[in-house]
Parts: sequence; structure tokens; C-alpha cells
Amino acid sequence: MTATRRRVTGGFDTHADTNVGAVLDTITFKPLSRAEFPTTAAGHQAALEWIRDQGVVDAVGIESTGTYGAGLARHLAAAGVRVVEVNRPEKLDRYLDGKDDFIDAEAAARAVLSGRASAIPKSGDGPVEAIRSLETAHESAAHDRVEAINQFKSMMFRAPNQFRDVFSTKTFRHQLNAAVRFRTSYDDLVEQELRVALKMLAQRIRFLEAQIAVIEARLRPIIAEHFPALLGLHGVGPHSAAQLLMAAGDNADRLHSDAAFAKLCGACPRPASSGKTVRFRLDRGGSRNANRALYRIVIVRMRYDDNTKRYVARRLAEGKTKAEIIRCLKRFVAREVFGAIINPPDTIPTGQDLRAARIAAGITLTALAISLSVAPTNISRLERGLEHHTARVHQALETIETITP
Repeated sequence: MTATRRRVTGGFDTHADTNVGAVLDTITFKPLSRAEFPTTAAGHQAALEWIRDQGVVDAVGIESTGTYGAGLARHLAAAGVRVVEVNRPEKLDRYLDGKDDFIDAEAAARAVLSGRASAIPKSGDGPVEAIRSLETAHESAAHDRVEAINQFKSMMFRAPNQFRDVFSTKTFRHQLNAAVRFRTSYDDLVEQELRVALKMLAQRIRFLEAQIAVIEARLRPIIAEHFPALLGLHGVGPHSAAQLLMAAGDNADRLHSDAAFAKLCGACPRPASSGKTVRFRLDRGGSRNANRALYRIVIVRMRYDDNTKRYVARRLAEGKTKAEIIRCLKRFVAREVFGAIINPPDTIPTGQDLRAARIAAGITLTALAISLSVAPTNISRLERGLEHHTARVHQALETIETITP
């Protein structure tokens, strides 16, 4: 008769150079083994073999699955092990039980066994991970560009009067082009070093602008190819889409509902009622980048979308504040975004489809734009794939069918 192998649950406390693991018996919660592994491909494989040697693996809890533990989590998941994302231990637990790496590893395993930890980590092995890399580089480049521009303008304000009088009447772009061509040797020491600093800042700004242009040229096609329904929503640009996709992850199906996605984006209403006052307040949790993306989408729709304008007017008449209306709209947009990511339409008309239909019907770009009451450049950008607006493409195709003889 073959003996039944014991069932085990593992936990890992992850670091930059090492991963510390602990294995517990799933039935008795008894600690069985402890070990430490390097954060290399060989170390990840050794950790997998070690935990399997202890028994049948039910699950493994890993701390920091988005940073230090990302490599180990991907390796174990690829091997068919159920990986659970674990938060760091609570301060009270650390105060009562002490703090070291092996204690943290056991705490990760116990969090899985108790059911306190049940979240599935992001897989990080698909197009969203590529989008994350580009968006991270873009965010830092855009931040550094703004900082360099502010420093450039500040130096212009503090420049000697004679120097400032020459450039104060020029636009910023003309100032930038002139600074790139400054000579680095000058009679006056103050003006010489000022010109050197301005030239270096101008070169940095140009370099960062070139980087941003390259990133945007690579980011938009990836999102358009893999998530066309999301990019086609009104008010959703490539960077807003990137931030929302980063919050959802490559395995967005791990989120059980749009409410879970809204909570992940910090758009879930929080009860703040007291006595006769019934109200909800801002959710300060979740991904703030995703929350900021929802806010940008809502602001765009409040300005340009007729349905949103009517909704705002109705809610204002009901006595809602503008902040409360924006929170309601962010929750609605989160639901719409979740549907576009998880369950997109089978067929999504593109700008190329619009161009083909317009040419086949013999309608000029300007005539179509006049019928839609938009600028011809808007239609042109749609047809060339520079913008994505599914609702407008649908409207344009319906208009073409209407005016075609």
C-alpha cells in the first residue's frame, strides 16, 4: 500500500540577493523546514525542488511579488504551483513574535493557511509587462523634463539684465534653440558659466523630449494591438490606458468583478455616514496612478462628452457637489474600463476600416468631418491610427451609410 504524502504550504521572505523560505504542514501548521536561496534562475529552481521534497505543495505565499519576489513568483507559477501574494506582517505580530527573515517566511505561510492572504499576484509575463517598462521610463523622463524646464526658466529670470533683455521677448522654444548653440567661452565669468549651464539644460531637455517621443511611438501600437477596446474608450489616451493596465496586470481575470478592479484603482466608495447624514467619501487606497488616470478620463468627458455633461447637470440639480459627482463618474469609468479589458467586443472598427469605407463611398474627408461637426484633422488622425475613438468611428461609419446614395 502506497503511503499518502503529507500536504505542505510554503512561505518566502524575499530580498534583493536572497529568498528565505519556510515550509509548514498544511494540516497541523507545524514548521517542517527552513532554507535560504539566491535570487538567480538556479536559486529559484532549487527553491522549487526543495519545497516539493517536503510533500505535496498546496500553495506558496510570497512577499513583494511585484518587486523582489517577482522572479520567484513567476518561476513557481510556471511550474504549476499556486502562488499567493502576501503582505508584510502586521506591526503587532512583529512586536509579539519578533523579527527575522525565517519568522517572516513562516508568517507568510501562516497567512496563506489562515486565509488572510488569498490574492493572486500579477503574472508579469505578457504585453502589460512590456507596457509597464515603457510607461516607467516615460514617467521618469517626463518628470526630469519638467524639472529641467523649470531650472532653465529660473536661470533666465536670474540672468544679468543685458542678457535677459535679449531673450525675454523670445518664446521658450526660441530660447531653447538659442541656448543649444551658446559658446562656452565668454569674457564675463558670470555670463560664461550661465551660458554653459543653460546650454547643458537645453541639451538635456532636447534629449528627454526625444526619449519621450520614442517611448510614445512604441507604446501606442502595443496598446492598440492588444487592448484596442480600452484605447477606443472616450477620454482614454495611451498613458491613461497604460496606468490602468498596470493596475490590472497581465492576468486581469484574477479580479472577480469590476468592484474589485475599482477598489484596486482607489475608486471604491467608502461609507462616511453619521446620524442623519448619509454620504460616501474618497477612497485613499489602491493604485494612485490608476486613480489619477480615471480622474483624467472623467475630466475629459465632463468637458467634451454630451452624455457626461447631462449627467453632471442632473446630479448638480440633485444637490451633489462636483467632487462627489467626479467620484461617481470614476466608479462608472472603472466599470467600463474593466469590461473593455476582460470582455472586449468581438469586432472593433478601426481607423483603417473608416478610411476604406469613406473612399469606397466616394466621400471626402472634409465632407465627413462637416457631417460629424468635428475638425477634419480629427478624422485624419483616426484614419492614420494616431488616435483611437471607437464611438466616433462607429458614428462616422453610420454617417457614411446614411449619406451614401
